[in-house]
Amino acid sequence: PFVIVCNHQASLDLMTMVEVIPERCVPIAKRELLYLGTVGWACWLCGIIFIDRHRRDAAIEVISRTARTMWRENVR
Repeated sequence: PFVIVCNHQASLDLMTMVEVIPERCVPIAKRELLYLGTVGWACWLCGIIFIDRHRRDAAIEVISRTARTMWRENVR
């Protein structure tokens, strides 16, 4: 298992990340990306898991739930 951290600076970085991220990888992104028009829509359709960084407890719960599911399904 590993973690890839991407601090993208532009919307075009998302297209580059698609080429680098391995198969069966679980992408997690800040919830603000969800509201970036077509970029947010595309992220949602791709199954990205969004966390609300302003609500710490909710973010921890989403990450914990995701980690349990990843472990159960043997996903990175």
